[in-house]
Amino acid sequence: MRVGVIGGGLAGLCVAYSLAQRGHQVTVLERSGELGGQMSTFNTPGEPLERFYHHIFKSDTDFINLVQELGLGPRLHWLDSRVGFFHGGRIYPFVTPGDLLRFSPIGFTDRVRLGLLGMYLRRATDWRRWEGITAREWIIRHAGRRNFDVVWGPLLRGKFGASADEIGMPWFWGKIHLRFASRRGLGQRESLGYLRGGFGQVAEALAQRIRQAGGEVHTGHEVRHVILADGRASGVEVASPQGQRRLDFDAIIATVPSFVMLDIAPELSGEYAQRLRQARYQAAVCLVLLLRHRLTPIYWLNISDPTVPFVAAIEHTNFVGPEHYGGRHVLYLSNYLAPTEALAVASREELLEAYLPHLSHLNAQFRPDWIESAYLFRDPSGQPIITTSYSALIPDLRTPIAGLYLANTTQVYPEDRGLNQSVRLAHQVAALV
Repeated sequence: MRVGVIGGGLAGLCVAYSLAQRGHQVTVLERSGELGGQMSTFNTPGEPLERFYHHIFKSDTDFINLVQELGLGPRLHWLDSRVGFFHGGRIYPFVTPGDLLRFSPIGFTDRVRLGLLGMYLRRATDWRRWEGITAREWIIRHAGRRNFDVVWGPLLRGKFGASADEIGMPWFWGKIHLRFASRRGLGQRESLGYLRGGFGQVAEALAQRIRQAGGEVHTGHEVRHVILADGRASGVEVASPQGQRRLDFDAIIATVPSFVMLDIAPELSGEYAQRLRQARYQAAVCLVLLLRHRLTPIYWLNISDPTVPFVAAIEHTNFVGPEHYGGRHVLYLSNYLAPTEALAVASREELLEAYLPHLSHLNAQFRPDWIESAYLFRDPSGQPIITTSYSALIPDLRTPIAGLYLANTTQVYPEDRGLNQSVRLAHQVAALV
C-alpha cells in the first residue's frame, strides 16, 4: 500500500519504519524543519541537546528494543538520578527511603504514609477501579492533607494549572507506578537512561531506515487537508517549499494533536469528532540556559513553592556531565501552562525577567552573568489533561473515515506521554493498517 504519515515525531517515524519493513511504500510529511518532535535537538558548544529534557526508564522496553534494533545500543547509558524537592526556601534530596525519612516539611507519620503510598501504587495493577476518582481526592484520603499540600498538590498544579483538581487518579497511578518500577536494590535508587549525543539520533536513524526501504521523509511539508473520495481517505493537500500539491495514498496515519486532526479532517463528525473536541492540552514551555557554573547538585528539582513561576529545574549536566557540552552547565526551566496564559506566549526575554529572581533562591551565589546562552522552546500540545473517566473520551486509532487513522498522546492512557508510549502506539496503529 501507499501510506502517508502526517507528523515526523517519534510516533510518526516509528509507524512509517514499521510499515516500510512490511513492504509498504511510506511517505512521512513533517510540518517543521526538523524531525523528532519533542526529542529534536539543537546545537551546543559540544554535543546536540534535546529542546525538551529527556530520559528513559528501565521499564521502557519498547523504546530500548528500538534503540538496540537501530544499532544505537552502545550509546545508551544508565545513570543514577538525583531528584530533589524545593520547599520553604530549601532544597531537599528526594531519592532514597532515607531521604524521605529526613524530609522535615512533613511530620514523621506523614513521611511513613507517603512511603507506603508509593509502595502500594508500585504494586497495584487494577487502575480501572479508580477511573471515577480524582487524584486529589484519593491522595488526601490515603496519604493525608499535609502530604497533598506540600508534595503532590503543588506538582499537580504545576503540571495542570487550573485543571489540577480534575485530574483522574489513573494518571497519578501511572506516574508513580512507572517511576518506582525503575528503582532497584536495597537503597531504591533510580536508574535513568540517556542516549549519548542526544535522542535526536533515533529520529535520524529511523529516517535513514525508511529511505533505505524505499520510503520518503520530508520536512517543511504541512498537510492542509485530508482528501476524500467516495467517503474514503485518498490523499492529502500539502504546502511545501515546492508549492501546494496533492499526494495520493491508500491509507493515511495522522500523528497530530486532536485539535489539528479536526482542522485537517473537518469531515470527521459525530461522537468521534466530539471526543477530539473534548481533548484539552497544557502547553509545554522550556527555557534552556547554558550556564558557566553549576546551579545545584540536583538533576531533577521539583518546585513546591507557588511563588516560583516554573514547575521544575532540570539540570541536565548533573545527569550527563558538562564535558559533553563544552564545559557549560545545562539547565531546563520547565513549565506547563494553559495556552492562553501570559507566560505561555511570553518572549525569551520576558521569561528570563520572570524566572531569574528565583534562581538565586535555589543558589544564593547565582548571578545573571552566569548565563552564556538562553533558548526558548514551546509545544502547544505538550501535555493532555487527563480527567476522571478518561477512557470514555479516548478516540479510537481507526477513525470513522475509511483509510484514516489517528495516533496521538491522548491515546496512551492510563500511562503518560513519553518515548516508550510513542513507540508502543506506533506498533499498534501499524498493526491495524
